[in-house]
Amino acid sequence: MSRSSSRLACVLCVALLCTAAIICVCALLLVRMRRCCEEDGEFSRAAVAADSLMCSKMGRDILLEGGSAVDAAISALLCTSLVNPQSMGIGGGSIFTIMSKDGDVTVINSRERVPKSFSPNLLSKCPQSWAFLVGPDWIGVPGELRGYEFAHKKFGKLPWRRLFLPVITLARDGFPVPEYLVKILSNPNISTLMTKTSLCELFCHKNKTVFGKGDILRYPKLAETLEIIAEHGAEAFYTGKIAQDLVQDVKASGGSLSLEDLKSFKVIVAEALSVQLGNFTMHSPPPPFAGPILSFILKVMEGFGLSPSSVKGEARKQTLHNYIETLKFANGQRNNIRDQQHSQLKADHLMDSSFVERIRSMIKSSNYAQPPSYYNITPGTDRFGTTHVSVLASDGSVVSVTSTINYFFGSGVYSPKTGIILNNELADFCGRSSSFSAGEQPPSSMSPVIIHSKDREKVLIIGGSGGSQIITGMATAIMNKLWFGMNLEDAIKDKVVYVNADNSVSFEHGFNESMKSAMQSFRHTVKEPRFSFNVVNGIMKENGCITAFSDSRKHGKASGY
Repeated sequence: MSRSSSRLACVLCVALLCTAAIICVCALLLVRMRRCCEEDGEFSRAAVAADSLMCSKMGRDILLEGGSAVDAAISALLCTSLVNPQSMGIGGGSIFTIMSKDGDVTVINSRERVPKSFSPNLLSKCPQSWAFLVGPDWIGVPGELRGYEFAHKKFGKLPWRRLFLPVITLARDGFPVPEYLVKILSNPNISTLMTKTSLCELFCHKNKTVFGKGDILRYPKLAETLEIIAEHGAEAFYTGKIAQDLVQDVKASGGSLSLEDLKSFKVIVAEALSVQLGNFTMHSPPPPFAGPILSFILKVMEGFGLSPSSVKGEARKQTLHNYIETLKFANGQRNNIRDQQHSQLKADHLMDSSFVERIRSMIKSSNYAQPPSYYNITPGTDRFGTTHVSVLASDGSVVSVTSTINYFFGSGVYSPKTGIILNNELADFCGRSSSFSAGEQPPSSMSPVIIHSKDREKVLIIGGSGGSQIITGMATAIMNKLWFGMNLEDAIKDKVVYVNADNSVSFEHGFNESMKSAMQSFRHTVKEPRFSFNVVNGIMKENGCITAFSDSRKHGKASGY
């Protein structure tokens, strides 16, 4: 054999070996992809994580039809307004954090506003401890649909009407009361609220007994309202007959919402707050939302050099203490979260590295809990409510959106002409402000975020509900996923600790007992939780696989393909 023939043979052998290697690698990738698609909660192209499987599937179907991430989010939210009406609805407001397929981030703020006419002594009615704040005086101007409208015009693909159709059918035909709603309605405080307010028209039998398991829930008036909005757009809610009927019902209940309030509502498009968390960038909404508070907590904790070993053995006690102390300092900064167009209070310092380092050094220098004044905490009241939806579309675009009517069933005011439950958003000024003005947006714990690596090969879309417990639930899940090595499901299911408005510490039922005892040795005042409503829904894309998880605390389940 000639020398050239020998070389050719060698080249051919090398080429065959390379080809075989490539085939093996491709086969392994296909096996991995197939495996991630077969496992529960794992998908290969797109996913939706809402508060219920029904609503997650509704969003998924929108994606399968070629809809955008925003289209899917809107449909899932509309569905949630029926399935979990205690949490959100078109009588409330929302905040979208959206990332396009090119990585551009947009924040769309449609949170409720103070109406032009309001009770001047309203804040004097704020309770000293948690209580339902029902009645028309607490109603803020709803912004929910203006947010949907703006997001859809900018990012939508499917026709506006398509997003409403399955929800209209569901509202009209009815469905069995969901398991989580049965649990809520069976609470004595909630059942009393039902029987004392117009909400009983929706959630009670004719004999005034509250719905339970096996009963069918229908929204006939809301179905009519949604049909009009589907046909004529959000404008029908803000200037049409729906607006007139809504205002009449609110005024009949003693409220001051006006046609001018609705007509003048404007969406705010804001620049996201962006912070580095190691190799990741986190995008969150600015005030009056809690993005700065969440960023502050994570930046303080990041400086402790966290890793999986930080939550093992004796190190776990110190990590938990450091976290509780960070939450206390964060609580001390809550009063700085205000509508930037109506307040001189700013939260810029929470993003400042020198301030973060100073707080971390205060935690290190005193390894025991301190009095409330040390953290600048002013006693207030805790809150519960809200819903969150995370969406990842096949083109890589994502939506993280949180929506609310505030407390359970908002103000307790039901509009019989429109089928809408009104928010009690002005209650969010309680304990956070001594005054407010017309047009101002109340401060909020909501903070839908998007976190991604530099190349966006890894993306986490996450947000929470639960009022005051939103931030601790989200911070816990994010640290678990990014720093403590947990998978997304375990990161979200992990039991949480939260600091109450009075600076005491409560642990979610089921929290490790030895760790609770250890925190008392750090001189923390530990109280049994009265309520625990932290709920986090998230989606993680990494290693060619998408994991989506809806918090089981609310009986949620994600969907995708």
